[in-house]
Amino acid sequence: MVPKRIILPPVWLVLFLLLVFMADRWLPLLTFPAWLSATAVPFSLAGLAIILWPAVDFMRAKTGMVPFSDASTLVTGGLYRFSRNPMYLGMGFILLGGALKLGTLGALLPVPFFPLVIQHRYILPEEQFLLAAFGDEYRAYCQRVRRWL
Repeated sequence: MVPKRIILPPVWLVLFLLLVFMADRWLPLLTFPAWLSATAVPFSLAGLAIILWPAVDFMRAKTGMVPFSDASTLVTGGLYRFSRNPMYLGMGFILLGGALKLGTLGALLPVPFFPLVIQHRYILPEEQFLLAAFGDEYRAYCQRVRRWL
């Protein structure tokens, strides 16, 4: 039995966005050129699309989307052909977009820690969960598709 996660991944995203804002305020360090801050919106919109597309795939497959919920189908199409974790990747893009919008190096400092937390708290246990549920089918999928990109 997998322990229930009280804090879901979107909550971690919000917590990290708060860390980005605090780091920008307390550790502005270096200001980016305006053109770099202008990439914030495309990163954030791409992140949102990267989250929504797989969500639609899960709904079409009629399988659980919440981590560790009942998984009746292994979704391997759409963005899952390129990444085993596109929703988490999309959250990372949104976080990066938020940091870029603020325009300081300090705002970027928390960003690399988000995938580490997500991988430790969700991805590694989810991989064990999916391996138990889908066995060789999931093992073969893992050999074809990278964890992140």
